[in-house]
Amino acid sequence: MSLEGYFHRYGKATFTLFLINVSVYILESILSGNPFSISIEVLARLGQWNYAVLNYGWWWQLISAMFVHVGILHIGFNMYFLLMMGRQLEGILGPKRLVMVYLVSGLAGNLLTLFLLPANSVSAGASGSLFGIVGALILITGVVGGNMQAALINAFVLFLINSLLPSVNIYAHLGGLLVGMAIGYYYGRRIKRHLMARMYGYGW
Repeated sequence: MSLEGYFHRYGKATFTLFLINVSVYILESILSGNPFSISIEVLARLGQWNYAVLNYGWWWQLISAMFVHVGILHIGFNMYFLLMMGRQLEGILGPKRLVMVYLVSGLAGNLLTLFLLPANSVSAGASGSLFGIVGALILITGVVGGNMQAALINAFVLFLINSLLPSVNIYAHLGGLLVGMAIGYYYGRRIKRHLMARMYGYGW
């Protein structure tokens, strides 16, 4: 399949986020000299090192950390769920709003991490963003009246797999999930009003 075919299959925003994550991981691997496990020095530089954010003003790490991963299994599982769930949400909300959910949910999780974990903590991963995506899917389908089963199963499997990985950052997951659910509730209400307007012929 051509590159254009992958953009069409998974959605242009979803696949672009996938390519960014993979490209960052390749850079991490080169800097670490090991494609299977990233060094703590590289993670502290590219991911989120709370001490550096608070004392050096490295606030950009709150964004960069959601594209950084600690090892091959970490990025492998996360990218699988990004492709599976990202394209679903992109199909509902469109590419711009998918990117918004990814970034805002990831930022919420990283801010919670900043304030609730010790200053010497180093964290990385797209999990906060992914929990935001699945949270949005759960609330949109719930509010609109669709079948929530698939989204709930994805949430459970995502939580289970991430729980098995070392050094789980539950705060990033929680922050991303709550913000994603709030966004999903907002857009779910809008979608429901729009569907009712089309059905009964009144404005919204």
